[in-house]
Amino acid sequence: MVVHLCCSVDAGYFLKRLQKDYPNEKIIGYFYNSNIHPYSEFKLRSMDTKRICEKLGVEYIEGKYDYESWLKAVKGYEEEPEKGIRCSICFDHSLERTARFAKKIGENKITTSLLMSPMKSQEQLSSIGKAVKRKYDVDFLVVDYRKKGGTQEQQLYAKENQLYRQDYCGCIYGIWQQKQNQEIIDELISPYPFQILPASIEERLNFYENRMKLEEKGTLYKIEKEGFLNYRLLQSNVKCKVKSEIIYSYTLFYSYLDRKQRVRIEYIKNGVGYANRANVIFVTVKKINEILGKSYKNINEFYSNPLTIEEELKIRNFITNTPFNLSPIIVLDKLTDKTIDIKIEAKIYPDTREILI
Repeated sequence: MVVHLCCSVDAGYFLKRLQKDYPNEKIIGYFYNSNIHPYSEFKLRSMDTKRICEKLGVEYIEGKYDYESWLKAVKGYEEEPEKGIRCSICFDHSLERTARFAKKIGENKITTSLLMSPMKSQEQLSSIGKAVKRKYDVDFLVVDYRKKGGTQEQQLYAKENQLYRQDYCGCIYGIWQQKQNQEIIDELISPYPFQILPASIEERLNFYENRMKLEEKGTLYKIEKEGFLNYRLLQSNVKCKVKSEIIYSYTLFYSYLDRKQRVRIEYIKNGVGYANRANVIFVTVKKINEILGKSYKNINEFYSNPLTIEEELKIRNFITNTPFNLSPIIVLDKLTDKTIDIKIEAKIYPDTREILI
């Protein structure tokens, strides 16, 4: 039996019940979810689903991430609500690929862990499964493991196994609909230069990779959550007043201005320039190298080989004596005596993230 798998929380308990109810079936888990956005989220869900399959002794196959084919399939249905036509097309897309995979390896029975999700319509899935059955000549198994306390047992199983709990269905349109009232939708922000931002999908991916390493070593651990003040820099530009000349610059994490400011460097101490207003601080590439033991030649190299957020906070702590000071700190190739216009668009907001104990 080939079981289409959507995520570890739905897959874990679903597979456990299938093993109990169909002890003579060889179960193959097939993770095909080209709808998931972004790709780092796809890899995170795949990794955690593979982990639970290994715990259950289920063979695991990761299907191709074919995002473009999925986009073409749902074109025109971007505004559909959850459980609407777009979801039907998405289910059909995944189950057809599962049926093709099953036929390819000589299997003739399929099902899906989507049947376990309280967010999905079993009637919708059953109807699509019947259509796939007719088209590909495979049996589609419909089981309802939600009833008789199944959903509660599923949640308990997920908690006991510390499974990754995503907070949106998966697709880009679902993210937008579910989180459009949030000030920041982290999943839709990828920084340039590339960095692993706090509470981002990339940070969670690293987090769960580290969890895997602890398990490989046999180290006991617990996943907990902590609250913190998060930050996203959306736009920053620094110009000389004269001729509006752009100055090559790099704006450090936690830099914040509530409006555009025109400043000049009032005095310099230990290679750090302090502006005459708005608590703006300027620092040279040379000073950054001194603080971090780096060897950057100019600002352009910051964009080809960016600092980590931890390094940026270390610089802020060195200059202001706290990593959480919100004064704008702007890195320049060299300090200038010209008047400078600064615009920083950034968001600071309460957030939570997981930590390993």
